[in-house]
Formats: sequence, C-alpha cells, structure tokens
Amino acid sequence: MINIAVFASGTGTNFMALYQHIRETKVPIKIACLICDQPNAPVVTKADELGIPVWTHRLREFEDKVSYEKAILRELKKYNLALIILAGYMKIVTKVLLEAYPHAILNIHPALLPSFPGRHGIEDAFEYGVKITGVTIHWIDGGIDTGPIIAQQPVPVLQGDDVEHLAQRIHQVEHDLYFRSICQVLKQRKLIN
Repeated sequence: MINIAVFASGTGTNFMALYQHIRETKVPIKIACLICDQPNAPVVTKADELGIPVWTHRLREFEDKVSYEKAILRELKKYNLALIILAGYMKIVTKVLLEAYPHAILNIHPALLPSFPGRHGIEDAFEYGVKITGVTIHWIDGGIDTGPIIAQQPVPVLQGDDVEHLAQRIHQVEHDLYFRSICQVLKQRKLIN
C-alpha cells in the first residue's frame, strides 16, 4: 500500500473526491493522514468519519512557522509517505517540509499556471476576461504556484457564466485530474502499475 498525506484547510471537497477515486478504482493508495491548520474545518469531520488520522493545529499555537512545520514533520514520519497532496491547504509550505519531502509535494491550482497564481485564481481569471481557464497540478517549490507543472486541463468560460458556475466546472475537472496526476506520478516512480 502506498501511503499519502493530504493537507487541507477547508470543506474537503478535493479530499473526499480523492478518497472516493481511490476506493472506486481500488488502486493501492491509502490516505494515511490528514494535516489541517483549521481545527473546525469540515474536512476534519470528514476524515474522522472515515477513520483517517487527523493532525490539526493552528500556526499561532507555535512559536513560528518553522516550529509548526517541524511538528507536522514529526507526525508525518509515522506514515512512510510516498507523496504529500495539498488539497485546499491555505498555507505556504516552507523549506522545512520541502527539504524533508523533495519532489514529493503536489498542489492543485484552479487556473492555467503561470497565469493567475495565488489564492483567487478562478476570480482573477474571470475578472481578467479570459475565454479559457482551467486546472493545473504542479510540484511545490519555494514560490507561490511556481513549481514545475505536472498536468493541466483547460476549462472554457461560457457565455453567461458567473464566477460560481465557472468554479463548479473547474472543481469537477480538479477532482478527476488530481487523482489521475497522482497515479501518473506513482506509476513513473514504479510504485504502482
């Protein structure tokens, strides 16, 4: 079984989509733990209901971000992880985690990078007036949405779209593309067939 950790901060839609894809396809991947920086986030309840171990602490509980990420590292070392999957994790990952898990931390972004990086990719693309936006899966590096791209899939902006409808279509693409990209990386590393 290939262990992965999921980092999330919110509702857990990508977390649940990933869990369901794993269960339905029966790939030998296990979400070994959830790391969450918001103890009251809905994703924590979802992980608890599925029996997935949860580590949840706020950054302000620690002296600084280095101490916070070192505490996360102590938790992650329990699981012999192949990958870390960021799924709506609203913190910038520092070199503490990057150096401990080199080329092993993936992120999902709701725009076609390098365009519209940052927290509001969907809104920024929509307000700019693009005709095509999309989803990017990429490796994490020290910047904000600057790591090497693994996969992208376009999503057209339809006539009459508002941000909410566009976001719904983008999230549908995210759920499938993220799972396929994770499997692709694990196949390239010869961890799954």
